[in-house]
Amino acid sequence: MQTQLERNRAQKRARRPDFLRLSLIVAAFALPVIAVLCLYALINGSLDSFAAFGLNFLFNSNWIPNPPNGGPPILGALPAIYGSVVTTVIALLIAVPVSLGIALFQSELAPRKLRLPSIFLVELLAAVPSVVYGLWGILFLVPAMRDYVDTGLIASLGWVPLFAGYPTGLGMLTAGVILAIMIIPYAAAVMREVFTAVPRSQREACIALGGTTWETIRTAVIPYAGTGIIAAIVLAMGRAIGETMAVVMVIGNVARISPSLFLPAETIPSVIANELPSRFIRTRTNSLRVSVHYESLWSIDDKSTQFPWKRDGKCLALCLVERSLTEPSSFSPRSLS
Repeated sequence: MQTQLERNRAQKRARRPDFLRLSLIVAAFALPVIAVLCLYALINGSLDSFAAFGLNFLFNSNWIPNPPNGGPPILGALPAIYGSVVTTVIALLIAVPVSLGIALFQSELAPRKLRLPSIFLVELLAAVPSVVYGLWGILFLVPAMRDYVDTGLIASLGWVPLFAGYPTGLGMLTAGVILAIMIIPYAAAVMREVFTAVPRSQREACIALGGTTWETIRTAVIPYAGTGIIAAIVLAMGRAIGETMAVVMVIGNVARISPSLFLPAETIPSVIANELPSRFIRTRTNSLRVSVHYESLWSIDDKSTQFPWKRDGKCLALCLVERSLTEPSSFSPRSLS
């Protein structure tokens, strides 16, 4: 009797729609559609710049939206691409070793009473807005880099082109440092979870063979978690290359390609954030020039989305919002009267 009752209940549950499964199916189909729509919006928004500049847009180092002698704008994305790559590499060189050490300490070495507070403090950094990081960078990091770090590097390694120049505190090195601070929580959290997922038998086998704690970590834990470590680095890289506000405040925002890390430069997100407001103001003054300038900003954003893992959603959202504000809508309130 009980078995028959259980069967009846199972049949009733089978007839009911599984909302969780349905939601997962809808989400699985919706994500590729959203990605395709975003890619279409970026490509469609950059057609004019491709028609005006062609592939030279990727290799031209000049960015002059309004030439002083008139004529068409001279726009090239190479300085922004160069700045994005250099600042991201600097951030990864600083953040990856620190994140790896934090993750190993929290998962393998930290006492139980210290583990949870350290995890909380590290993850708390991920909740700090990028504007706060930028303000902290202007008020504290830039003076510290100018007075101590940049000056010391120039005094000791000034003969190297990377460390030549005048210490202003604004530049790619400062932007890379602040990006490293911002991506450490993300990389450390992913690496910690990967290390925690390593089977205990891996550690016990190495210890049984006489391995020390460091030998266990080096030979049993890190090799087993290699794929997860790479995933954490890729996630941190995507977070760094798409960061906007903090970089805008400390990089200097100058269209320049220079081997010196102390000179002001620009990145792809900083160009978009700086140029969109000026484009919005000049919409009614010079429609042709502004159109090419505007489409070039979409082209820069399109270059940064060629690889999905190198993308942060802020610049794309900024472009979409600005496009919706500046393009006239077919709806008119007067039609209701």
